[in-house]
Amino acid sequence: MSTLTKRLLSCYTSAVHDVMVAQGYNNFVLPRAIRPLLPSQRLSGPIYTVSGNRHDDIEGHDTYLAWTELLGSVPSACVLVCQPNDDELAYMGELSAEVLQLRGILGYVADGGCRDVDMIQKSGFPVYCRYYTPTDIVGQWLPERMGEPIRIGDVDISTGDYLLADNDGIAILPGDNVEELVAETERVIRSEDKVREAIREGMEPQAAYLKYRKF
Repeated sequence: MSTLTKRLLSCYTSAVHDVMVAQGYNNFVLPRAIRPLLPSQRLSGPIYTVSGNRHDDIEGHDTYLAWTELLGSVPSACVLVCQPNDDELAYMGELSAEVLQLRGILGYVADGGCRDVDMIQKSGFPVYCRYYTPTDIVGQWLPERMGEPIRIGDVDISTGDYLLADNDGIAILPGDNVEELVAETERVIRSEDKVREAIREGMEPQAAYLKYRKF
């Protein structure tokens, strides 16, 4: 895990949100229905994207070949983010999660479903998804575009962007400005800590806000 990824992981999405809004960004928070398999599980890192579609004319062998190729080609030390363009199938399972974890992938986010939930939870591999289902992709879906831009909700995502996920949700940070955004978020968090400390020492909340211009 890189130093930048560790720094981002030490932040929280609400602070990132406030910083990005103040700098004029919009449409960077993923749909709130995408949630972690394990409550309080946090995830950060550079993104690698994949997207695909359902097909009614493929064999199970086709899916296995394409899916295992994806699992073997995702760069280590990144977060795999999937736009399946479907809301019925499971786009992560226990064996796939174990492969990604062993290869050093930091976590997985899908605008779709997951299965083998109990086993993935026990593994500790961070997975965020919209729903659970036992219905597999085999013979029904193919990953078709790896590393190309995707869209989840109203958020455009490119490989090389960064992601921070916690219990509040998932924020996408543009790769070309991520270091500046992380540094500003760290500054904001330090200011919030000062406000918190001042209030605990007896300062009125409005006075604390006026002193630090943060609340």
